[in-house]
Amino acid sequence: MQLEDYFNILSPNDIRLKDSRIGIETILYEYIYRARTPEEIAKIYTSLTLEQVYATILYYLHHKETISNYMADWLEWGQKRRQEQRRNPSPVVRKLMGLKADKSTLYPETVGAHGVRP
Repeated sequence: MQLEDYFNILSPNDIRLKDSRIGIETILYEYIYRARTPEEIAKIYTSLTLEQVYATILYYLHHKETISNYMADWLEWGQKRRQEQRRNPSPVVRKLMGLKADKSTLYPETVGAHGVRP
């Protein structure tokens, strides 16, 4: 089996493990940024085998520059999405934020003088 046989390369910015919806960025984030061992990663993502985790790390090591750029793009995309979500929260998030800001809406008869429930 060739190393590339472990992956579905859907586009240059979307590489997933075969027979999985998990992208290589998920495994590599745990490995590179959280310093988790392959065994720890396999325990977290139980739908993956330890062999798949090692294959992903080996793929990264064989294509370090390309995959490092892939990871940088993925991290930047995630940061932009979080900023956009903060600027334009969904209706559900806006409602939850409103409820949090006005706790008396949830517990009008039980909120004390200092806003603390007894």
